[in-house]
Amino acid sequence: MQNRKTAAAIAVAVAVSLGASACSGSDSGGDSNGGGGNVKADAGLTSIVNATDKKGGTVTLEHASGPDSLDPGNTYYGWVQNFSRLYGRSLVTFKPAAGKESLEVVPDLATGLGKASDDAKTWTYTLRKGVKYEDGTEVTSKDVKYAVERSNFAPEALSNGPTYFKAYLEGGDKYKGPYKDKSAEGLKSIETPDDHTIVFKLNKPFADMDYLAAFSQTAPVPQKADTGASYVQKMVSSGPYKFSAYDESKGATLVRNPEWDPKSDPIRKALADKVELKFNINATTIDDHLLNDVITVGAEGTGLQSKTQPKVLVKAAEKAKTDNPYAGALQYLALNVNVKPFDNVECRKAVQYAVDKQSMVDSIGGSVKGDPATTVIPPTVAGYKKFDLYPSEGSKGDVAKAKEHLAKCGKPKGFKTTLTARSDRPDEITAATQLQGSLKAIGVTAEIKQFPADKYFTDFAGVPDWVHKNNAGMMMMAWGADWPTGFGFLDQIVNGSAIKPSGGTNLMELDDKAINELLVKGIGTVDTEARNATWGEVDQKVMENASVVPLFYRKNLLYRPDSAANVTVTDAYLGMYDYVLMTSAK
Repeated sequence: MQNRKTAAAIAVAVAVSLGASACSGSDSGGDSNGGGGNVKADAGLTSIVNATDKKGGTVTLEHASGPDSLDPGNTYYGWVQNFSRLYGRSLVTFKPAAGKESLEVVPDLATGLGKASDDAKTWTYTLRKGVKYEDGTEVTSKDVKYAVERSNFAPEALSNGPTYFKAYLEGGDKYKGPYKDKSAEGLKSIETPDDHTIVFKLNKPFADMDYLAAFSQTAPVPQKADTGASYVQKMVSSGPYKFSAYDESKGATLVRNPEWDPKSDPIRKALADKVELKFNINATTIDDHLLNDVITVGAEGTGLQSKTQPKVLVKAAEKAKTDNPYAGALQYLALNVNVKPFDNVECRKAVQYAVDKQSMVDSIGGSVKGDPATTVIPPTVAGYKKFDLYPSEGSKGDVAKAKEHLAKCGKPKGFKTTLTARSDRPDEITAATQLQGSLKAIGVTAEIKQFPADKYFTDFAGVPDWVHKNNAGMMMMAWGADWPTGFGFLDQIVNGSAIKPSGGTNLMELDDKAINELLVKGIGTVDTEARNATWGEVDQKVMENASVVPLFYRKNLLYRPDSAANVTVTDAYLGMYDYVLMTSAK
């Protein structure tokens, strides 16, 4: 769920969340379990705040711009994946619950999780009976098959979403999509032997299939209702809410779907009578609306703006209304192994020791923005293993150790290199500038070159030829999981197959045989415990290679107004609030 277009990085996982350790222990006192009264800061990390079963009210969300699309089959935004569960039911989903339970994948449209063949190449799901669309017709397996086909194989109409199904389904490289292929059978590797069974046949073992099935792309779409790119104007709901109004520049209104049957939906309470979503609201205005209890939540889920943060952090009563979760994302420095002197591992290790991570975090706003990192996989992602191969006191760096490794790589007096960063990300520029100062202490001169985010990968940092010609040995980078596992986090940044002529995200150009083979081994391992252990092993090998310098694990500063009820952080969706659970007293 890496939010590539807004870099609100994601995705998350079935692992023990470290959110509880981030609790600040508010000065306000009170009950951390919600249900009214005073609650502590960070109560939403481990409990449901202001818990209620009362029906009624309107949940109001505001967004500073808008979505890539609210069409479940045409989105890559993490907050839309979260929000779309109100009107689209995927085969499975993440459990609407507090704390580490929010990381569990549970059945939704399906009666259970996927049943895998021994080789993890064939996956079968059985659909619940009696699930109806807003027009009263029953959802069938053919509708799910069609939804996957339109979402992954029709870039001429739906270009925003990920294409993992296309990559992993047999024949996915040849199928032209439902708008061009008019055959009755469609993609042969998705079988629907009856109205309540769907079978996916993959071209390679893939043990993370349930995470793919949790994507909004498996939310059913009746073919007769599909109008391609314009389907978003009149979507057919399979969830508890349906659209009563939609305007791509203004927002949307959702009301109750009378055909929704709570007996067929064990995970949604659907307490609110109405959901209002507003687009193109100034970010600072959204913060003001939250603090003045005008709205329920900021839709993007990344938290208060830096200008607003002091207003809540210096007042005990206001701080008590905040939650500061990890965002399942890593800010890091990529060292390109094909740019001298970073082709020498000792030079890379010198940089590992040189970085003052704590001062970097302090420079962008302190602990509410993140914690110094020592691993590639963040603490809230499945497969995280706690270790530190390049320790320093207080995460302040170790100049002596850095110089020791510089000597080993034949550069005792240091060297010059280029450091790239994104010009429209103030925190990244600030972090790069702080890094530049740390490197000077060991004789390394890093010239910072800035580029716009929308061209960063296509024209600069993600283009090996440009990187080599411009001596861009260091590149600032941030990443979140496309889906909540170690594979979903690691694959596109450390796998050799992710190196591309343009648009690449493996900025280190890391192509290590042992790492590549471990990734294949892990994703083909059906046993969850063994698979997660493999991701920790991959992480450690990447750190031994020293081409990734973890800087800090990102965090959000969220705010819950008094009228917001059933408020809890979901680690499965980038550390934002769970929009399925949330309701309002207004």
